[in-house]
Amino acid sequence: MLLAPPSAWVRRFAGLIAPGGTVLDLACGSGRHLHWLAAQGWRLTGVDRDAAALAPLAAACPQAELITADIEGGPWPLAGRRFDAIVVTNYLWRPLWPALLDALAEGGVLIYETFAAGHAQYGRPSRPDFLLERGELLRLCEGLRVVAFEDGIEATVPRCVQRIVVMREPPGTPTARLAVLDGPGG
Repeated sequence: MLLAPPSAWVRRFAGLIAPGGTVLDLACGSGRHLHWLAAQGWRLTGVDRDAAALAPLAAACPQAELITADIEGGPWPLAGRRFDAIVVTNYLWRPLWPALLDALAEGGVLIYETFAAGHAQYGRPSRPDFLLERGELLRLCEGLRVVAFEDGIEATVPRCVQRIVVMREPPGTPTARLAVLDGPGG
């Protein structure tokens, strides 16, 4: 199975994930990030509603916990669980934000990247329901430490994107971990 490479945004900030930590890849699809994250040694949980997309991952990433769930129409399948990192790319379902942020452990990092307003001129998605408004990720992540944020047009493959990396810092956490920005893939 030939996969697209992992997002440069995910690779750039993966060094912030605690070594050996637990990572949730939400709406993981065919698993391009799951494969890469597994190779880095993290413990993985992948969630997607497409059982056909997850099936090949069971053999390719046997160490990953794979959950088939309709997170838009059904209950949140990870109630009460916390992760050291959450990775989300090319996916937006606003009603999920409270559960998503609740699943981020103290000291955890959220690496998020998806399409933004204006993207309709380049293709799909084009419905406003699936496009972030200007600065929306900053508002959604209010109260968390913002490590990085981008909102604009990506020139290499024209598309409007918004990206954020935030951390839920435990009280009294030193900021030294931020020096790891040149970690795996950086």
